[in-house]
Amino acid sequence: MPRDTKSLSQARYSQFAAGYVSSETHAHGSDLDRLLAITRPQKRWRALDIATGGGHTALKFAPHVAHVIASDLTPRMLESARRFITSQGVDNVSFRQADAENLPFDRAQFDLVTCRIAPHHFPDAQRFLCECARVLKPGGALMLQDHLLPYDDGAARYIDAFERLRDPSHNRAFNQAEWTQLCARAGLEVEYSERYRKTHDFLSWARRQGPDADTIARLIDLMRSAPPIARDWMNPQRWGSQEATFENRHSLIRARLR
Repeated sequence: MPRDTKSLSQARYSQFAAGYVSSETHAHGSDLDRLLAITRPQKRWRALDIATGGGHTALKFAPHVAHVIASDLTPRMLESARRFITSQGVDNVSFRQADAENLPFDRAQFDLVTCRIAPHHFPDAQRFLCECARVLKPGGALMLQDHLLPYDDGAARYIDAFERLRDPSHNRAFNQAEWTQLCARAGLEVEYSERYRKTHDFLSWARRQGPDADTIARLIDLMRSAPPIARDWMNPQRWGSQEATFENRHSLIRARLR
């Protein structure tokens, strides 16, 4: 039976919503600055942020566009984002519950669609991209950031398994060629892409999803037994200590509706 990752996402992100608003790895980091620099938004643009989570991407872009709709599948997550963004004195962001694969918007509504560190949860990334293309205006831009996998299939599966053990709503990530192909099939041309390494404090990263001690121990063992390509990709440091860190790699993609 297929895993119902949407229900898992709603259940888990309802439970841990506040932690994602305050999460350092989501709230801060040069990746947000890079997204803004790569996109080059314009003041007249109307933007949609898909799977807004804690609302950090919507907040980052709000001063640079006319209006942002922050959307999320999970009502409690969306409410946390609303409280966070409105507390910053921002008044050009509105909020809408939305499924990334079935967006509740008419065709050609937005100059910009953003989605940051979320598509690995989506059951059908192709349908998500087709929905992005549908709601973009002709010539509109998609700015996408998500986990990136190596080209080695075995290492890619291992990394996905590591992520899924910590968060069962993780569906799958993709390598760069797969993202380019998925975009092309949706009618989106990748204009620019770059890789970004994000370093995580292991215990903070793991505990954000509320695992028990056994799960944390299994994550530690899984990293220790990782095949060389997967281990090099995740770059664990001081593994097994309280100061353990690892990396996941992201792809930052700007695609244009053809």
